[in-house]
Amino acid sequence: MVSRGDRFPTLQGVAGALTPATLSRGDVLALLRDGTVEEGQLHPQGSNSTFVVRLRKGECCCLAVYKPREGETPLWDFPQGTLYRREVASYLLCEALGWGFVPPTIVRDGPAGEGSMQLYIHHDPARHYFVTRETHLDAYRRIATFDFLANNADRKGGHCLHGRDGNIWGIDHGLTFNVNLKLRTVIWDFAEQRIPDQLIEDVRRVLGQLQGGNGATAGLEGLLQPAEIGSLRKRLEHLVEHPYYPPPFTSRSLPWPRI
Repeated sequence: MVSRGDRFPTLQGVAGALTPATLSRGDVLALLRDGTVEEGQLHPQGSNSTFVVRLRKGECCCLAVYKPREGETPLWDFPQGTLYRREVASYLLCEALGWGFVPPTIVRDGPAGEGSMQLYIHHDPARHYFVTRETHLDAYRRIATFDFLANNADRKGGHCLHGRDGNIWGIDHGLTFNVNLKLRTVIWDFAEQRIPDQLIEDVRRVLGQLQGGNGATAGLEGLLQPAEIGSLRKRLEHLVEHPYYPPPFTSRSLPWPRI
């Protein structure tokens, strides 16, 4: 595991850090990619080393979540040192679908080596999935569809953030894109219901991109193994042919802890 050590100055004033709400998506990605890491601190929760860092590029400043490869805990069912790439692959898939609930995420070097860098979403931790689900059903239908496609093995309630901007955001996508069925989620509200037509049209469009090797899905080849991309293609095809939310598969279909 990566310890903070002397590689990060202490992060001060997290709540007061600027969120680049007025920047374009391209400008945010540039800030994540090229911004100087000024300070940071180890996030106290999680089995992998996760840092909240402050980035600055010129007059622009933001907080970001940095997950270095070096800090990943080995798992028996995921290749070692690949979780940070799955975070980025999840962002690319969400963007390709046009659903936009995964915060901008890139691969870059940081103080602890190569890892994922994701825009920090300012939010109220008390307003997680179990609190907001009744008022944001459409957002959670998108997330539930995404989690099947990404084969998300760890959708906890606390991985759904109610941002200060009023939007629902999904985070923590390191346990995704396994070749074996791993779906574990708290979002089973829509089990066996028909997926909305517009979401299926988005899925159909991304399937075409993946089959053609173009569009936003092209970047997946540098992040996932061919077999993992092949499994993603099969899940896309499955939803196009059977546009229904799946039921829980096994007794292990719920993550722990729930939040």
